[in-house]
Amino acid sequence: MLLQKFSVNRNLLLHVGLSLSLSFFIIFFKIPTLFLHGIFTYIHPDNASSGVRAAIRRPDGSNSGSGLEGYRNLSSTGAAEIRKRTKSKDKEKVEFDESKAQIFRLKLDENHLQTRIYFKEYRDGFTFSFVGISCLLLQFFLGASEDSGVWGNGMFVPLLFAIFAGCKLFVSLGKVALEKSASRSLDRQLSLLFGVCGFLFGLLTCSSFSPFILDFDLDQISGLGTFFVAMLMGCFSGFLFIPATKIARCFWLGTDQIRCNLEMVYCGWFSRMILYASQVTLFFTTLLWIKPLAEIFINKNIGGSAIEHMLNEIENDDRLAGNIGFSKADFAKLRLWCLALCGFLQIIAVRQNLQMYLNEALLSWYQRLHAGKVPELDFSRAKVFLHNHYLCVASLQFFAPPALVLLFFGLSQISISSLEGTSLASFILSCSPLIKKVPLLMAWWIVSVMSIYTSVTIVLYRRGVLYVS
Repeated sequence: MLLQKFSVNRNLLLHVGLSLSLSFFIIFFKIPTLFLHGIFTYIHPDNASSGVRAAIRRPDGSNSGSGLEGYRNLSSTGAAEIRKRTKSKDKEKVEFDESKAQIFRLKLDENHLQTRIYFKEYRDGFTFSFVGISCLLLQFFLGASEDSGVWGNGMFVPLLFAIFAGCKLFVSLGKVALEKSASRSLDRQLSLLFGVCGFLFGLLTCSSFSPFILDFDLDQISGLGTFFVAMLMGCFSGFLFIPATKIARCFWLGTDQIRCNLEMVYCGWFSRMILYASQVTLFFTTLLWIKPLAEIFINKNIGGSAIEHMLNEIENDDRLAGNIGFSKADFAKLRLWCLALCGFLQIIAVRQNLQMYLNEALLSWYQRLHAGKVPELDFSRAKVFLHNHYLCVASLQFFAPPALVLLFFGLSQISISSLEGTSLASFILSCSPLIKKVPLLMAWWIVSVMSIYTSVTIVLYRRGVLYVS
């Protein structure tokens, strides 16, 4: 009897056990903090003196009563006294450089991360995302059991975790995008502009012109569903602008495109491979759903009836496209695997991107230090402090997009056919076009938006329009 109940409710018990054990494991061992452990951050030492120390001082032997008499004495002194003052000034300059030109490198640990703003959002988003992705992966391997019913099937567990984690990350990205102190006003204005453009493109995507542009079947989505999809696309277009520009800047530094020859700034060979692979998969995956380009990879002579095969041979006899490539089924699998690989590589690259984000402040300090005889380090000190202060903001911006890609990808692969004929699933089945097609569209849209932003930003760095300072 007990074995029979276990066999009926096997999927539900496995999902509940996995979610509880994985949540306990992540929270107890502090995996979100451990994920960033060992990354180097930089701080300036505190000034030892109580007041502000002048860079250039007047010699001790000057007996000037008023300010006017002081200037008169400077202008009427002899050559020997002038040389003495010059040496004193040079000495003071050297002392100033040695006292101010210091920076410390520290390894990130739990105590450092907990004091940063948005640490709670990063920790919760990390936890719920990995639990949701794990439950979706388990559901993919277990499949749907038609004999277990709605509750015994356990499908609602990964659905709830994935939707909750996606909403959590979406709200966190929105809060970070609206944070005035975490970004420039120009970046927020551009985010708003690109958000409106994304909303208009979303309306175009759900219209009758979509089959000519994208390889998505969105005919069943209309009315309120169209507005919902367009709003999501517009929000992601605006929210992902600042994270994408940061990723592009980290790629520019990590691959040493500026040729600074500082081993502490750029990455090693393995980290460079991850950065290059993540950018290449972003760009390649974006092209796989654009219809004129996607037809190049499909061999129309594979599959279909004999008449269709003959017509395709006559029509595509003189063209390379259509005669080579994958079958439609294999090409659909290839696109899905590339989408999953893209999200996976972006998560792996989070540590490298975060290290380059912190190294950007180190590079700024180094450039200001060697810019002149008397370096102006106020800007670099402020940049080091801000990059250290907004550490978890950058971690959230680097982690949320690939996590959302994997969550949307997992939701698109869940089959709800086993819920048909049940009273509890009436609402879900009424929204089946949104559940089946919109998550895959959102996963591709996040990848494509990140690819466009990062590629354009890297080109602007290459052309010298933008520069790292």
